[in-house]
Amino acid sequence: MNFLSAGFRTLVYKETLRFWKVATQTIAAPILTAMLYLLIFGHVLEGRVTVYQDVNYTSFLIPGLVMMSVLQNSFANSSSSLIQSKITGNLVFVLLTPLSHWEIFSAYVIAAMVRGIVVGLGVFLVTAWFAHLTFAAPLWILVFALLGAAILGTMGLIAGIWAEKFDQLAAFQNFLIVPLTFLAGVFYSIHSLPPVWQAVSHLNPFFYMIDGFRYGFFGQSDVNPLVSVAIVAAFLVVLAFLAIRLLRSGYRLRH
Repeated sequence: MNFLSAGFRTLVYKETLRFWKVATQTIAAPILTAMLYLLIFGHVLEGRVTVYQDVNYTSFLIPGLVMMSVLQNSFANSSSSLIQSKITGNLVFVLLTPLSHWEIFSAYVIAAMVRGIVVGLGVFLVTAWFAHLTFAAPLWILVFALLGAAILGTMGLIAGIWAEKFDQLAAFQNFLIVPLTFLAGVFYSIHSLPPVWQAVSHLNPFFYMIDGFRYGFFGQSDVNPLVSVAIVAAFLVVLAFLAIRLLRSGYRLRH
């Protein structure tokens, strides 16, 4: 495995250029969507939802929207790229290269992370004007943003391998990714939920990504960030192992 090889760098460049060429759709549109969420939910729920001590609802909402954008766009990048390559038949040109499975996996995930982080940064820049935000633990912000983007980039790769047509990919996103994201505490603190739903929320790995990311801003969270980072890192290892096994086996990639 050589991450400095020309083939690896070319694949990363190709996957990054792919979304950058249509930035209006892949970057600007998600930023606008997050802005609309902030304007609507911030206006309607400000003063009506109790979150952290000394933190107003709009301030609480912004990190959640940033992380949600990172996660959803990281998933969208790797999943859409792979399914398009499978349908158009040009995936064979990647599989025929001397790149290892680790290099193919890493190239797709790195490009997905780049898109997720770029969109997340854009969302932060356009929403931070609406509330006062602090940076209690900046390192945690970076750690959870990178881990979250890597996890969803990996999930996108798995979804792209599994799906054989766009409606299967859409089902994966609509029935798994979107519900897990929206039920991960983006718009609320789980402490406001009944005990049974708090317990259910702790089964959602996306919750730990968003809760840990929010801790970096306010120094407050529903779960200890050390516990969150351990769970998130373990989840990434499991998904990466699965994705590489699928790539190595050629599952639904070689016909």
